[in-house]
Amino acid sequence: MALFEHKDFDDHESVHAFTDPDSGLKAFIGIHSTHRGPAAGGARLWTYETSTDALTDVLRLSRGMSYKNAMAGLNLGGGKAVIMRPESDFDRAKLFTALGKAIDSLCGKYYTAEDVGVSPDDMRNVLSQTKFVAGLEEGDAASGDPSPVTADGVFRSIKVGVEKQIGSRSLKNVHVAVQGLGHVGYALCQHLHDAGAKLSVTDINEDVLIKAESAFDANIVDPDEIYAVDAEVFAPCALGAVINPDTIERLKCKVIAGAANNQLSVAEIGKDLMDRGILYCPDYVVNAGGIINIAGEIEGSYSREWVEEKLVGIEKTLADIIAQSADTGIPTNKIANKMARERIGRG
Repeated sequence: MALFEHKDFDDHESVHAFTDPDSGLKAFIGIHSTHRGPAAGGARLWTYETSTDALTDVLRLSRGMSYKNAMAGLNLGGGKAVIMRPESDFDRAKLFTALGKAIDSLCGKYYTAEDVGVSPDDMRNVLSQTKFVAGLEEGDAASGDPSPVTADGVFRSIKVGVEKQIGSRSLKNVHVAVQGLGHVGYALCQHLHDAGAKLSVTDINEDVLIKAESAFDANIVDPDEIYAVDAEVFAPCALGAVINPDTIERLKCKVIAGAANNQLSVAEIGKDLMDRGILYCPDYVVNAGGIINIAGEIEGSYSREWVEEKLVGIEKTLADIIAQSADTGIPTNKIANKMARERIGRG
């Protein structure tokens, strides 16, 4: 498991490995850049087959957070924590208390919050050991669960993409295929349903599918069939690398805009999408709502008005990326990457 030779190592400032046998903690914290401020990004609890897989994830996710925070205009750098889910039953309080100790040892270089598999309750256990945590539901500057704001940003981005590809910002009768109905995906469905969109949805959780079918009149499809749904928009809201050589041939959409991180398996896929006439809305631009929501908390204040301004900024930034791509013939993901790297001093 060589670090510096790893294909996703991008001159990360530091990568830390933490273990705690008593709680079962095995975690990586990656700090990609602190050029714009302390690194910030959520903690993810996931089942990884190997520690190499976990390392790959933390390298990619922390780099993505640098880009996301820069493109959102935040005074934050990029970091991420990934926790390898213990194989046997474990005590969540112990696990996240141990994570809090690990984060505190970094002395403010990294702020954490919720990500996949992690809840506000888990963050309270982290908070018992360190002040470098956000996404809280208590306190003067608390912003709470950032998922609804992430969903709002994705919804706005879908409207931008649909306007470019179809010519109207109205989503009435626009068919959207949503992959993943976690906190963000389900909230996105609510926005889309309220706007009059038609929904096809998939998830591994049967209960949430039944709920979505009832609440949104959503069409339920098998997980592997979501790619082939004949919809105007595909919204990946689960895990990354879902746009890959195996799935791209099956896509029938005109726009890809979703909450998942690292949706493209490799950067070259962006050119393939462009050649197919599919508009890819870069994930770290689209899904920045959550980190925007907690940025004020990190700085010690929280203003819904400021958050709203930043959400409008997501729309403007995405529209600019799309326009530059149309003018230059360069895929949107490469346009966004260039802009982001310039903003973190690596242009």
